[in-house]
Amino acid sequence: MYKRAVILAGGKGTRLKPYTISLPKPLVPIGDMPILEIIIRKLTKSGFNHITITVNHMAEIIRAYFGDGSKWGILIDYSLEDKPLSTMGPLKLIKDLPENFLVMNGDVLTDLDFENFYTEHVQNKNIFTISAYCRDQKVDYGVLELGSDNKLVNFVEKPTTRYNVSMGVYMASKDILDYIPENQFYGFDHLMLDLIKAKNPATVKVHSGYWLDIGRPDDYEKACEDFEGKTF
Repeated sequence: MYKRAVILAGGKGTRLKPYTISLPKPLVPIGDMPILEIIIRKLTKSGFNHITITVNHMAEIIRAYFGDGSKWGILIDYSLEDKPLSTMGPLKLIKDLPENFLVMNGDVLTDLDFENFYTEHVQNKNIFTISAYCRDQKVDYGVLELGSDNKLVNFVEKPTTRYNVSMGVYMASKDILDYIPENQFYGFDHLMLDLIKAKNPATVKVHSGYWLDIGRPDDYEKACEDFEGKTF
């Protein structure tokens, strides 16, 4: 069965400095291999046989490392952005996308069952499926709730709020390309709002396992600690 994935790897990784000064973010190592190699190995085990990596910043270094994918028994090709196009804009550059395909950021570690995620999306005929994670956000202050007369009506000491957040892993129908403009900066947020406006919203599937978005140095350090003994 032909299964295609697009990995978004064109960013500069500014928030992850100093680790990304001399390396593109997808090649920063977790344990003994780059983040992106961990992702590619997991996708290969999940039955994906064609991966397109969207590249921009330090594109040649990424190409040199992954080549055509034969090392991992998978076809890897590349889509080059001449300018930053955000998360969804690069998809418009890929002219041979199938009816359904996986899209994900190149800096995500997760134990998500990619095969099941793919199958459910196709069977349910979703236009777009978001893998989400429930995150607790603690406020480190006492929160004051005021009435209309500025009198205190309630006080909550350091409350915790729960949010469902995007994991940066998606399944997409080719129909989303109708919403993406040519050669323009167009992000995940733009697409989600456009789909809602068109009354054709994305479906959300909450994941209860492991997920870490390696955006900042403390996230990276946690990933290195977590990787020991864990199968992603």
